[in-house]
Amino acid sequence: MVALSLKIGVGNVVKTMQFEPSTMVYDACRIIRERVPEAQLGQPNDYGLFLSDEDPKKGIWLEAGKALDYYMLRNGDTLDYKKKQRPLKIRMLDGTVKTVMVDDSKIVSDMLMTICARIGITNYDEYSLVHDIGEEKKEETTGTLKKDKTLLRDDKKMEKLKQKLHTDDELNWLDHGRTLREQGVEETEMLLLRRKFFYSDQNVDSRDPVQLNLLYVQARDDILNGSHPVSFDKACEFAGYQCQIQFGDHNESKHKSGFLDLKEFLPKEYIKNKGEKKIFQAHKNCQNMTEIEAKVSYVKLARSLKTYGVSFFLVKEKMKGKNKLVPRLLGITKECVMRVDEKTKEVIQEWNLTNIKRWAASPKSFTLDFGDYQDGYYSVQTTEGEQIAQLIAGYIDIILKKKKSKDHFGMEGDEESTMLEDSVSPKKSTVLQQQFNKMGKVETGSVALPAIMRSGAGGPESFQMGSMPQAKQHITSGQMHRGHMPPLTSAQQALTGTINSSMQAVQAAQASLEDFDTLPPLGTDAASQAWRKNKMDESKHEIHSQVDAITAGTASMVNLTAGDPAETDYTAVGCAVTTISSNLTEMSKGVKLLAALMEDEGGNGQLLLGAAKNLACAVSDMLKTAQPANTEPRQNLLQAAGNVGQTSGELLSHIGETDTDPQFQEMLMQLAKAVANAAAALVLKAKNVAQKTEDSAQQNRVIAAATQCALSTSQLVACTRVVAPTISSPVCQEQLIEASKLVAKSVEGCVGASQSATNDEGLLKQVGVAATGVTQALNELLQHIKQYASGGHPIGRHGEATDRILNVTENIFSSMGDAGEMVRQARILAQATSDLVNAIKMDAEGESDLENSRKLLSAAKLLADATAKMVEAAKNAAKQAAAAATQTIAAAQHAASTNKNQGAQQQLVQSCKVVAEQIPQLVQGVRGSQSQPDSPSAQLALINASQNFLQPGAKMVTAAKATVPTISDQASAMQLSQCAKNLASALAELRTASQKAQDACGQLEIDNALVMVRDLEKDIQEAKASAREGKLKPLPGETLGKCSQDLSTNTKAVTSAIAQLLSEAMQGDENYAGISARDMAQTLKSLVSAARGVAASTDDPAARGAVLDCAGDVLDKSANLIEEAKRAIAKPGDAESQQRLAQVAKAMSQALNRCVNSLPGQRDVDNAIRTVGEASKTLLADSFPSSGKSFQELQAQLNEVAAGLNQSANEVVQASRGTTQDLAKATSKFGQDFSNFLDAGVDMAGTSQSKEDQTQVVSNLKTISMSSSKLLLAAKALSTDSSSPNLKNQLAAAARAVTDSINQLITMCTQQAPGQKECDNALRELESVKGMLENPTEAVNDLSFFECIDSVMENSKVLGESMAGISHNAKNSNLPEFGDSVSAASKALCGLTEGAAQAAYLVGVSDPNSTAGQKGLVDPTQFARANQSIQMACQNLVDPACTQSQVLSAATIVAKHTSALCNACRLASSQTSNAVAKRQFVQSAKEVANTTANLVKSIKALDGAFTQENREKCKAATGPLIEAVDNLTAFASNPEFASIPAHISPEGHAAMEPIVAAAQTMLESSTGLIQTARSLAVNPKDPPTWSVLAGHSRTVSDSIKKLITNMREKAPGQRECDDAIEVLNGCIREVDQASLAAISQHLTPREDISMETLHEQMAASVHEISNLIDPVAVAARSEASQLGHKVSQMASYFEPLIMAAIGTASKILSSQQQMAVLDQTKTLAESALQMLYTAKEAGGNPKAAHMQEAVEESVQMMKEAVDDLGATLADAASAAGAVGGMVDTINDAINKMEDSHTLDHDGTFVDYQTTMVKTAKAIAVTVQEMIGSHIKKQVGELGFTCTGLVTKAGALQCSPNDTFTKKELIESARKVSEKVSHVLASLQAGNRGTQACITAASAVSGIIADLDTTIMFATAGTLHRENAETFADHRCRPPHTSQVTGAKQKKSVLRAFTMEGKTSLLAHFIFVLAGATGTLLLVIITNCSSPVKTFMPFALENEI
Repeated sequence: MVALSLKIGVGNVVKTMQFEPSTMVYDACRIIRERVPEAQLGQPNDYGLFLSDEDPKKGIWLEAGKALDYYMLRNGDTLDYKKKQRPLKIRMLDGTVKTVMVDDSKIVSDMLMTICARIGITNYDEYSLVHDIGEEKKEETTGTLKKDKTLLRDDKKMEKLKQKLHTDDELNWLDHGRTLREQGVEETEMLLLRRKFFYSDQNVDSRDPVQLNLLYVQARDDILNGSHPVSFDKACEFAGYQCQIQFGDHNESKHKSGFLDLKEFLPKEYIKNKGEKKIFQAHKNCQNMTEIEAKVSYVKLARSLKTYGVSFFLVKEKMKGKNKLVPRLLGITKECVMRVDEKTKEVIQEWNLTNIKRWAASPKSFTLDFGDYQDGYYSVQTTEGEQIAQLIAGYIDIILKKKKSKDHFGMEGDEESTMLEDSVSPKKSTVLQQQFNKMGKVETGSVALPAIMRSGAGGPESFQMGSMPQAKQHITSGQMHRGHMPPLTSAQQALTGTINSSMQAVQAAQASLEDFDTLPPLGTDAASQAWRKNKMDESKHEIHSQVDAITAGTASMVNLTAGDPAETDYTAVGCAVTTISSNLTEMSKGVKLLAALMEDEGGNGQLLLGAAKNLACAVSDMLKTAQPANTEPRQNLLQAAGNVGQTSGELLSHIGETDTDPQFQEMLMQLAKAVANAAAALVLKAKNVAQKTEDSAQQNRVIAAATQCALSTSQLVACTRVVAPTISSPVCQEQLIEASKLVAKSVEGCVGASQSATNDEGLLKQVGVAATGVTQALNELLQHIKQYASGGHPIGRHGEATDRILNVTENIFSSMGDAGEMVRQARILAQATSDLVNAIKMDAEGESDLENSRKLLSAAKLLADATAKMVEAAKNAAKQAAAAATQTIAAAQHAASTNKNQGAQQQLVQSCKVVAEQIPQLVQGVRGSQSQPDSPSAQLALINASQNFLQPGAKMVTAAKATVPTISDQASAMQLSQCAKNLASALAELRTASQKAQDACGQLEIDNALVMVRDLEKDIQEAKASAREGKLKPLPGETLGKCSQDLSTNTKAVTSAIAQLLSEAMQGDENYAGISARDMAQTLKSLVSAARGVAASTDDPAARGAVLDCAGDVLDKSANLIEEAKRAIAKPGDAESQQRLAQVAKAMSQALNRCVNSLPGQRDVDNAIRTVGEASKTLLADSFPSSGKSFQELQAQLNEVAAGLNQSANEVVQASRGTTQDLAKATSKFGQDFSNFLDAGVDMAGTSQSKEDQTQVVSNLKTISMSSSKLLLAAKALSTDSSSPNLKNQLAAAARAVTDSINQLITMCTQQAPGQKECDNALRELESVKGMLENPTEAVNDLSFFECIDSVMENSKVLGESMAGISHNAKNSNLPEFGDSVSAASKALCGLTEGAAQAAYLVGVSDPNSTAGQKGLVDPTQFARANQSIQMACQNLVDPACTQSQVLSAATIVAKHTSALCNACRLASSQTSNAVAKRQFVQSAKEVANTTANLVKSIKALDGAFTQENREKCKAATGPLIEAVDNLTAFASNPEFASIPAHISPEGHAAMEPIVAAAQTMLESSTGLIQTARSLAVNPKDPPTWSVLAGHSRTVSDSIKKLITNMREKAPGQRECDDAIEVLNGCIREVDQASLAAISQHLTPREDISMETLHEQMAASVHEISNLIDPVAVAARSEASQLGHKVSQMASYFEPLIMAAIGTASKILSSQQQMAVLDQTKTLAESALQMLYTAKEAGGNPKAAHMQEAVEESVQMMKEAVDDLGATLADAASAAGAVGGMVDTINDAINKMEDSHTLDHDGTFVDYQTTMVKTAKAIAVTVQEMIGSHIKKQVGELGFTCTGLVTKAGALQCSPNDTFTKKELIESARKVSEKVSHVLASLQAGNRGTQACITAASAVSGIIADLDTTIMFATAGTLHRENAETFADHRCRPPHTSQVTGAKQKKSVLRAFTMEGKTSLLAHFIFVLAGATGTLLLVIITNCSSPVKTFMPFALENEI
């Protein structure tokens, strides 16, 4: 070993000595003492070796027990051999100073033992040393603080507060773990000895005078400086003891007033209190005390103070729920940590030291973790965190040390016990376990045991005695022991789980492909054939899009796994795997259906199934090779991926969807192989370089780069094989381009490695040429892909010209302000227009038929080539949108199982269903446009389908984005997020393309609608023919009920469209009329389909024929209507055409009614209605003959038939929800019962004694007739549209109306014992309300939950009083009062039932898993009621018997309802985003208002004079009003405007059950009670009946109590609030744990997810939380039913937010930024928690006024927290270049603008205008700033490109014949030119005015140059005139020019400087000045005959 040569310094002597590096320091010292005489001084132990440094703090003493090489000494280093002892001055608190010799090499804790021993202190571990800062230095520090203006105001306040409070953080304690030298303590410095830990000070008494004195002095100083706040009395008592200690016993003569310096005896706040007398009194009380005794008493009294023994630190703690820090004192004692008020020093909170689990200190914070003793951590902001941590650690060390000395038994007592050490494989954990010594007896035995022969790996083998067997070897190749492999990371483990689950899904899909689906029997009519074709098209589209996704996912896997495994984004790989498996699963379903359809048409479906199985098998093989733990070569993965591509192509060819040209695919593969060949050549050249390289590291680098290049090219070929069959998909093109980029990157790496490895120009040139070959091949490949993606050449003969016209037009608008560019574009436009006109003329001239020629010239401009181009763009956009939607639906289904937010998942599922219904129409539109490219009908169908797809698609995107944060599986979340982004992009393209196509094709809408109707007529004729032959079969999924409902719904929609078309046609608006006609034709298509379904599903031949006939009649009338509409549009204002139009519309409405009435079951209802009508005609007779029966018989008969009719009404209600047969039976029975009832009523009228009684009976019978008709109409409506909102309630209300009217008649007509009628009426009423409780899934009324409770409470009081009245009055036979009590009880019970039903509904709806109903745009029932009231009022008006008061009453009713209708229309028009509907509502309101105004005028005239003429005018005026209201009602009945009913989940039903059960019990008991009371009224003396009544009363009371209790317990939202609060508390705990880990630098970075993804997750979660703040607040204030939904949704976003925030913090390097993210996230969680508490307490009760302010405050806090965190995220995302969140925000704003009905317009125009101007200015400022940074960037890029140009020029100079370098030079020059233009464009964009000034200045410079030249010629005398000019010719020009110049100067200067910032005007001024000045001077100079030597300087000086 080489000896180490060191210089050893001993005093002034330096000697060089050699040592072995392994020599111990102790031995080196011995050697030095032996060899150096000067070192032989003193004791050897007092000396050591010291390694000095320039910084004295860094010098170190070498430890005797370590070797020299431990200190990494080098030859020539100097070591000092010197004495380790040094003197240290120690000052006590009492002022005494001691000098102690200490060992300089020891740490402070070891020194303290020596120091304390010298002083006489035993418990040294409770003392410490402090840097002694004198008072002068303290004042200097304070003065510096005052002068330092860099400190923030808060910091200054904190420093002043620290000085005021005398906290421990102002004490500069020495660190016990470091030496004095390391802490910069010089030998001259004095240190202060002070007690730091107050642990055993209780034991200090007179026996330890040294410590007692120190304790006394420290306590005295702390009391005097205010560290221990004391009362005045206590201060005087302390001062008394102090006097005794300092002066001895009290001496009256000496100790007088003025003797004491109070500053030394009292705290400064008591100095002015004049307490000297009190002090001397306390001094007297200490008489005869010794100094020691007085000190003991002083210390004992000090210990009683609450702040004694507490070390205080001034910190800042965060206010809960706010980003605000407040000062607080943190105290540390031997027992606890406490929070103390900084002003009063009152203890706020304490934590025992034993409860502290861990703590962490950072430079700016300190955090405590209390484990299970407290939820969450306690964290403060302080710069003294290390001191606090040392103090706590010191106390705990002392506690443990004392405990150890007490409890020295067990393990520590058994010092001789053995230790057992275990090594546990494979983790290599070591277990150390103590084995206690045990007494035992010796066991004797033999250790020689028989041998056991075990077979080896090869099994049992024979062996021979006396010979040595062969060595046994077992070789395993191709494997590696798992125990030695590196463990999988969490991301790899997650990917493994994803792959395993995906493989299971793939295997399940593969197993399901054994057989195809079974199709139901299909007919042969047009509808069946169309269904079959459409299903095949849809299946092919879905399969194609799913195969696209599979191949793109496969290529993505290949690309993502290409690099270093440590850098692979495994989440993205998992996303690709999930995409493949989910699409394969969905594809298998489509393949089975398509195979069945192919078999049905005679194709071979088995081949298709086989191809699908092959694809599934290939995917399964690829997933196996993609396992992270797989050790197979990468080539296997590439081969498996290639197989996926091949099988995908085979599958597409089987379904006939190979839309890519085979030649194109072949060329693509050839180009990819060309890249591979070129790369192979590059690899060979790189190997040549490697062979010539001597440096092995460089050689290995070249080889690695070449290998990577070869691998990336093989990867490119594999990727090409994968995506070639589906290259038409943009995602597949992206993956291929990504693979090409990887090749380019590897080529650059190979070239770079070669250049680093050698300087051989020849080799490098060869490498460069080979690399150029690879680049060229790549460029050709990319160009080939780009050419296909761009779609090739323009479509149509005139496409090029029209395309150019459209592009140039856009360019002209974009170049406004640049005159030169506008002129250039205008020339191009003129030329293109000329080309197009000439082309159209040539086509027209070639046409022989003049009519056709004219049509051609007019139509070519409209639809031909430009339209085709637009439609083609729309078709492509629609295709991509449909594919993206399919992918999003598949991703949503796959992610459903891992979504924690069920509410968001339900919304996503609902939106997916709507989109799934729209996709087939979009696909049919695309296919129709492909098959009929010249058909306007097909093009319009595509455009309509596209526009209908936009809104549902946008809603699905929003729902998907809202769902992403709550999906726990990262791969599924990423898949859904990517699909949503792709869909949003596709929708944006589709919106643009479809709008352009719509603008081009919109004028053909009416003609196309007529064509569609004619085609539908043909379809209905075919359906009739099939029905006659018995071959009409229902399509799959069609049932009679569903088709009947669809027919009814579509009838309403057609009625609405008719009203719309009429309105637009009468106004002559062709555009909107076309849209209305289109909508009507689309709805008619659905109506015909529904009619065919009804006919195919019913068994009744008559009904089948009737439905089809009526549908045909509707189509015929529709065609007539459209034709009449066309005529009316052509002649706007023509009364005759409008009259015909109205007649045709009326005929069509009648046809629609007949169509609905032809439905099975409807005819029976109509018959019943007819029966009621016919029977009611008998009521119109003038007289009613007597039946001859007695009154008693008629009364009994009437009661009997009344009960039957009431029962029948309830049966109709039940039957309307069942089958059509049930409804037919129930309505027939009702009709019969009504006839019987009416007969009995007429008989009763005939026996009436007076005419008045008879009239009243007949009136009641008419009321019953009307309510019965309403009941049947409601039942009919519900049977055809069971999902329509509020119909069930209307039906129940109609049934109750029948019951009420029957009760009124019975009450009037029967003469029973008093109370009997009331009891019967009550029983009927209770029977009618029972149905409310059967299944309360709809709102019964508009009451809120708390209003329901109030209603129940109020009605329960009434019921209680009524029940008492029933009992009391029955007992006392007060029968009239008894009847009143029964009626009141009945009404109260009905109210209770209604309140309970509404409350149960609200509880069910409030469950988070339920879906609340959505309010519609309008309420159709409101319109229907208003229509009915207006019609009745109009009938009264035209009634000849109408009186004046009745006229005015009718006018009031009309005005009231028409006003309500107009207001409803205004509201609906402001809320809808449908432009056509908005316009129609406004127009309808105008018509209603105008006709009402006309009617009111005629009513006023009639009121003035009741003449026949005025009556006729009034009658004429009612007609238009009724017609306008009818049209409006018909339009409002459109199902599009209807509300959506709620869906109550099973959990919601379970929550409803207790309320419903209690209400049902109440009703049943009440029924029994009234029946019992009825019998008691007759026989009040029956005791058993009284006991039954009491039992019923008790049951009713108990059930009501139970009902109220259940309602309160099930209050909506309370349970969800509790759950959400628990979730948020857990989230806050997690953030606290992460904060603690971050402070202690133990926060492990998340490796399984990228920073960008985490940012997106946080931003998405914060965005969704922000969106929910106001809804939660609204629900908390007044919507209890929504509280549970909103609270659960909000809570569900906090878990992903917290996880993402912790993940983000873990990846941030800066500790400060880490804590900022975590603190702001915690603040948001705390503010949300506060909001949830207030929301829970408010509960959605609007009457809880005391909570409204608290809710508002919590909302404000939460919004502030969201804004803070959102701003932080936005800054971070902007800095990282992640603009996805910003783009999403802008897109959301655009969607909100388009979806205008979601906005509340509560401001004025000026308010909005002001806001917009302010925002626009802010945007402009930001843009200017961006342009500034953009200019800097552009200039930088220009610099780089210039360097590249210079480099290439130099290379070309070296090798002039190198063509490749020439090409590179040209390319570099082009780039420089391009960058220059970019810089100029940025400058021009920054400020056009400035640019104009620059141009003007340039022009002036040019003029000056011209003048200089002219002067030169003039001076030389060679300036000649032009064209024989004379001076006279220009004599008058200079004055005129001067005047012009002056005027223009003046005007321009005024304009330029009066308009601030208008630099462009200033430029204009410069131009004018330059032009005028130049003209003036040139004229003078040119025409001046004399030399101008003296004139010119003057001219230039004055003019220029």
